[in-house]
Amino acid sequence: MSTTIPIIPFDAGEKLLDWIELTEALADGHKLPKAEIADTFLYRDPDTLLNRAAWIDGLGSAVKTATIYPRNPEHGAPMVNGAVTLFSDLDGALEALVDFHLVTKWKTAGDSLLAARRLARPDSEQIVIAGAGTVGRSLCEAFAVAFPKARIALWNRTTAKAEALAREIGTVNVAADLETAVRGADIVVSATMSSDPVIRGDWLHPGQHLNLIGAYRPDMREADDTALTRSKIYVDSRDTTIGHIGEIQIPLERGVISEADILADFYDLDAFTPGSAEEITLFKNGGGAHLDLMTSRYILDRWAAAQ
Repeated sequence: MSTTIPIIPFDAGEKLLDWIELTEALADGHKLPKAEIADTFLYRDPDTLLNRAAWIDGLGSAVKTATIYPRNPEHGAPMVNGAVTLFSDLDGALEALVDFHLVTKWKTAGDSLLAARRLARPDSEQIVIAGAGTVGRSLCEAFAVAFPKARIALWNRTTAKAEALAREIGTVNVAADLETAVRGADIVVSATMSSDPVIRGDWLHPGQHLNLIGAYRPDMREADDTALTRSKIYVDSRDTTIGHIGEIQIPLERGVISEADILADFYDLDAFTPGSAEEITLFKNGGGAHLDLMTSRYILDRWAAAQ
């Protein structure tokens, strides 16, 4: 007897999801044995096929496949497409195909939100989000749920882009000057595509939480050395940040910080505690296929419960 394998599309899947539930699912996923992860790349200039695989004992395995076609926007098609293939932990059978963009959106923002729920002061009143792209939009959604009493300000290098997104969301303001916004914020979230720091440590103040998302290559940074040396540093995964992302690796190579300054990752989640009124906490979101697996499993669980 054949079994229909669910194909979970973006809109229908998203209606079933909850940001707080996702952070709890991510926390639970890190209580299981440590994930094994691997990435593979295939190239046909200028196109790329990327496979990110993860296996967690007790949760199953997943392969997140992305096709990156830089010329697609020239004829109105998305540059990035893909899907997440989810496999059973029991017998390796195919369990679901989940929309790539659904998993990516919820994984990326949920990763940072889990850290903020642990490290930021729960009574935070002002949040500034740097970056008005796709990730910035999902961060506005996620942080509004976890910090419902906070005011959110959105900053972007191109102010008009921030204004357009703010009008679309309807519940956020626009910050004209990043330094002023950072100095006045309790939580600072950065999701830019900058290779050079846009957040200066001299702008930060005690009691603040800084959450960094945008840098994903070895040559990219969003915060300067001063921001790191003034902060208690946490990452989602030592394996996907150390040696891989400039935000952490560049100051390590320069001797600005040491690996001992990275206090914990999500596999030691109990060590994630809010800083005191005299401390600054900093979190680096490095991503990783294990987070795609945890998020996909959460999505499938919600999908199955709704059927």
